[in-house]
Amino acid sequence: QLMNNLCTICMRGGSKGVSNKNLRELHGKPLMAYTIEQALESQLFEHVVVSTDLVEIAETAEMYGAESWFVRPAELASDKAPKIPVVRHTLKESEKYYNLSFDVVVDLDVTSPLRKVHDIIESYQQFIDEDADILVTACPSKKNPYYNMVELVDGKVELVKQLDKFPEFRQNAPQVFDMNASIYIWKHEALLKYDTLFVENTSLYIMPEKRSVDIDTQVDWDFVEHIIHNSMDDD
Repeated sequence: QLMNNLCTICMRGGSKGVSNKNLRELHGKPLMAYTIEQALESQLFEHVVVSTDLVEIAETAEMYGAESWFVRPAELASDKAPKIPVVRHTLKESEKYYNLSFDVVVDLDVTSPLRKVHDIIESYQQFIDEDADILVTACPSKKNPYYNMVELVDGKVELVKQLDKFPEFRQNAPQVFDMNASIYIWKHEALLKYDTLFVENTSLYIMPEKRSVDIDTQVDWDFVEHIIHNSMDDD
């Protein structure tokens, strides 16, 4: 018995790093198509809803099978608008529109097209198994702030994270992960209640680096295009 799940996909019209990236073609189809198709293929969702401030994005999303009927308010469409209020707004609009109450909200970031459908299914399963309030995805970090990241403090070079007892060997340092902005999952109440992703009952789903690229710059775009081109049949 599937719970009542909503998938949100949030796309602003403006974009600083790669202009108009949500509509831009990546290997023959718009960037957004990858995420919409993955959401539909997972068969986890009652509805896959796109939140946008741009009619052209809404129309393109509908062509690929998502639903989009409201315009995101301007205050939630600036570069500075944080993610959680946007997802929360989409949940509220969807509950009114469908006259449904959703148990779980899964937000898929369009800028992470390299995730696989099984990442969505398995992260959702982990979220349910662990009875988490929130789940975020990440990949093992190449850099560890405990031993190879430095900062300038008043002109002096210091390790970013000074441990009370600095690990004598690297292998003793805690393992760290890079959030990959791919999949976010909330229980309904947790989304309404918390303004942070990090609560007592947050779960971490770990993905490999090759499926964790978040397109933020032209270099990221070129890299993702290269990976998709070379792995059309590689899972």
